[in-house]
Amino acid sequence: MPEFCTCGAQLPPDALFCHKCGKPQRPLEVPDVHTPEHAELVLPPPPVTPQPLPLNFHNPVAVRIAFMVAVAATLLSWLPWVNLLACLMAGFFSVYFYSRRTGYSLNVKSGALMGWITGVLMFALSTVVLTATIVPVAASGGLGALFRSQLKNTSDPNVQEALRMLESGPGLAVLMVVTLIMLFALITFLSMAGGMLGAKLVRHGN
Repeated sequence: MPEFCTCGAQLPPDALFCHKCGKPQRPLEVPDVHTPEHAELVLPPPPVTPQPLPLNFHNPVAVRIAFMVAVAATLLSWLPWVNLLACLMAGFFSVYFYSRRTGYSLNVKSGALMGWITGVLMFALSTVVLTATIVPVAASGGLGALFRSQLKNTSDPNVQEALRMLESGPGLAVLMVVTLIMLFALITFLSMAGGMLGAKLVRHGN
């Protein structure tokens, strides 16, 4: 390597360029970078969209909302002329609050499921209240007297037989079972109908 450039400037050891005129003093070695002909383009994975939990009793958000709505609807259902409307509105508001809480719009089938969960919880609460109301009356023998006061013709032999059954243990058990079955069907049906209505209105509003 020369110690002086052609311009006359003295070069430092291993200089690549002249510090005075900028002339290269030796050829530059460019490393050979091998680029494959068919390089694969690796794309990042797409973002994972969280999926909503299925609507059942294993969904904590759905159960919590359904329970709160069921408590309010059970209290309102004991008011005159409000009991049927309370069951219908229970399903409606459970869908409304669930959509607001999670941000998911439910379809009609999911709205019916949410209404059914609410109806089942409302039936359970109503059963507790009904049992606590009827059992003490039946134990004191007042259930037969209550029905006698409601019936006009208590002299009919069939009516007398029915009243004797109500005052007995098996007859009271049959009455309770039939009443609970009818109550379950009525509450869950109305709650499901309210849930379907709520799903339609909430989706339409969004």
